[in-house]
Amino acid sequence: MSRSEHTASSAGGHGGHGVQHEAVEALAGRIVEGTYGEGDSLVLPEVMAQLDVTQTVLREAVKVLTMKGLLDADKERGTFVRPRADWNLLDPDVLRWKLAAGVSSDFFADVLELRRSIEPAAAALAAERRTDEDLAALDTALGAMATTDTDPALRIRADASFHTAMLIASNNRFYAQMHRVIVPVIVQRDRAVLAADGVSENPHAAHAAVVEAVRSRDVDGAYMAMLELLDLSAREHP
Repeated sequence: MSRSEHTASSAGGHGGHGVQHEAVEALAGRIVEGTYGEGDSLVLPEVMAQLDVTQTVLREAVKVLTMKGLLDADKERGTFVRPRADWNLLDPDVLRWKLAAGVSSDFFADVLELRRSIEPAAAALAAERRTDEDLAALDTALGAMATTDTDPALRIRADASFHTAMLIASNNRFYAQMHRVIVPVIVQRDRAVLAADGVSENPHAAHAAVVEAVRSRDVDGAYMAMLELLDLSAREHP
């Protein structure tokens, strides 16, 4: 998958602009925060009044959230909130709403398990398939990480850029898409860690080990270096 294809495929979100977009965001926020709980039926005239939108706008917002797994409808219950276990957390918008509402430590643990099953394999593929463009993106992220000791925001951005670049460097279109799930959680977790602990030790060396293995086309080394990086992160920030 080329970087240009990836950029094009990353565009979007739930679509829509203006009033409809605001209605989707507002309704999703109320659902994720628990204002409308699992199994609750929505009284649509009341929701229209609360959101101050027209019936047409609300209908479109409900359609979007139904497609994303937050809502459903039947003849007996009308429009209702689906169980949280049914929500599509692989959808970037649903994940963003979930993160904004706050998540528990076990949520981050689940994502770490996901990352352990994906990122080492992606790094191994990157060692086989990486292009000069891929290496340049990894080197740029690594260079930024080396100079962010005094700026937590830049540290977070560099970390996000690194993991995005590594997934893309796998040149597997499905791994490349996983940045939509993995990177927002990395950003949220980094922010939480830095807010609690202040500026922590710069993880540049562990990231550099992954890049060097990819650069030298060391498949096993790239796999193990990424696994060690994830294990280091888990040990430092359990």
